[in-house]
Amino acid sequence: MKEKYENYLNNEQHFDKSTMLGIIALIIVIAGVFGFLYEVVFYYFNSGMTEIYWRGGNFLPWINIYAIGAVLIYFLTYKKRKNPLLVFLVSVIATGILEYVGGAFMEHVMHVKCWDYSTEILSFGNIDGYVCIRSVLVFGISSLLLMYLIVPFCFYLAKRMDKKKFLILSYTICAIFLFDELYNLIFARIFSLPRASDIYKSLGFNYLYF
Repeated sequence: MKEKYENYLNNEQHFDKSTMLGIIALIIVIAGVFGFLYEVVFYYFNSGMTEIYWRGGNFLPWINIYAIGAVLIYFLTYKKRKNPLLVFLVSVIATGILEYVGGAFMEHVMHVKCWDYSTEILSFGNIDGYVCIRSVLVFGISSLLLMYLIVPFCFYLAKRMDKKKFLILSYTICAIFLFDELYNLIFARIFSLPRASDIYKSLGFNYLYF
């Protein structure tokens, strides 16, 4: 295992385009689920450990900005993976920009403020409520987890599994999560269908939009 990990760090991993897309699909799913779990835990503590909230806008436990961030970090830092400090610093800057731009876009264009760090715990150094020191540090640490655990794991699966089975697995799981996202973000609005938030609230969930 140590030899395989050193091979990941020191040598370029070569995959054909379809397999690479399958790896990206897995990263999208894993990162989105990780983000959901992180936010559920954080907002539990933010509430004074009295309430558990369902986060995001989907039926499934997945938040899109974490998936977007993970793919961005992968492409920005893969060739820098021999230097964890550089991976961390690049990730902190990139996720900070992504979070600020995403938050500002949602508020000023979509007219929805999805998060406001100025009203939360550990919000020191927040800028307009969109980004704070705690958030970018967490994302920087999470990026290390991504590049030194999740990505090698996805590479390992891609090499160990039969290619057809790997692609069916990765594409199918990712497609399910993305359909859930598109349904709640677009289709439910256009066709006036019940959204995840409506259903979960009717079931008594403490629901917070992403």
